[in-house]
Amino acid sequence: MTDSYVPAPRPAFRLVPSRFPPVGLFDTVATAADAAAVMELAGWTNDRLVAERIDRLPQDQWVYGRANASIVMASFLHVAPGGMRFNGADLGAWYASASIVTAAAEVGHHLRREAAARSVGTMRRTYRTYSATLTGDFLDICGKQTAYPDAYTPGSYDGAQALGERVRASAAAGIAYDSLRHRGGRNVVGYRPAGITDVVQTDHFEIGVEAASRRIDVRRLSA
Repeated sequence: MTDSYVPAPRPAFRLVPSRFPPVGLFDTVATAADAAAVMELAGWTNDRLVAERIDRLPQDQWVYGRANASIVMASFLHVAPGGMRFNGADLGAWYASASIVTAAAEVGHHLRREAAARSVGTMRRTYRTYSATLTGDFLDICGKQTAYPDAYTPGSYDGAQALGERVRASAAAGIAYDSLRHRGGRNVVGYRPAGITDVVQTDHFEIGVEAASRRIDVRRLSA
């Protein structure tokens, strides 16, 4: 089968927990050298994993000196221990959705897993939304569960991570894929920080879940 490539949804939406600061060191520096110096002063490079990840990211992919640059960079430098669906633990990626509804379903799924892991009945968390334009060509695996079964395995990320890292090593910008959490929803994962542009903070939402239920309660908060 020949691979096909598509643009990312425009805009694409990402929900980030509000406890993480909206402005950081990458927003204010003007050069890569300034970014490296400020990271050292801020103690970022004292974290071995962060230092290793920034070394894996070519400097021409560092994003700095523009609004929400730190939000973009954090998605690549701060990674879950086991990675996520299409990235391993060595380097993160930018996950986003074609709609707020799909983004909330994805976030709610992971919040429910956290509730179950912590043995608590319910959890609620506040998120802020970012819209962004992702440039480049994305491997299109939407509607191709038969052709890419490992990418859609519900209980394991192994095959999906292997595919993702192959795409990261190629010239492609990322992967466009179907949501497993919202029927008909479409997601995208981007591997090029410099290609994540026009990042704008928009609405805030409170999302609540029950560990024993698939229901997700989403409440838009006042500005």
